Amino acid sequence: MSKKAKPPVFDEDNPEWTKADFAAATKFPRGVRLKDLKPGELERIVRKRGPQKTATKIPVSIRLSPEVVSHFKAKGPGWQSRIDAALRKIAKKAS
Repeated sequence: MSKKAKPPVFDEDNPEWTKADFAAATKFPRGVRLKDLKPGELERIVRKRGPQKTATKIPVSIRLSPEVVSHFKAKGPGWQSRIDAALRKIAKKAS
C-alpha cells in the first residue's frame, strides 16, 4: 500500500528562492563539499554577522489575535517591526 504524498507547504515569511536569490547567495569555493569539511572549516568559509553593539530589542513570545497579525502581515515584510513601532507609540502616549 502506497502512502499519499504530502502537499507542499508554502510559507509567506520564507518564500521559495528565485534565480536572483541563488545568484546573491554565498558560494563555496570550487571543489569544496559540505560533507568533506572538518569541524570549524565552515565558519572560515561563511561570513557571519558581527555582534550587536548594544542589544536593541528583547526577544519575547506574545499571543496576538489573528486579525491583528493579518492586518500587519498584509502590508508585507517588516510586519514585526511595524507592530513594535505601534506598541512604542502607545507606550509613549501612556507615559
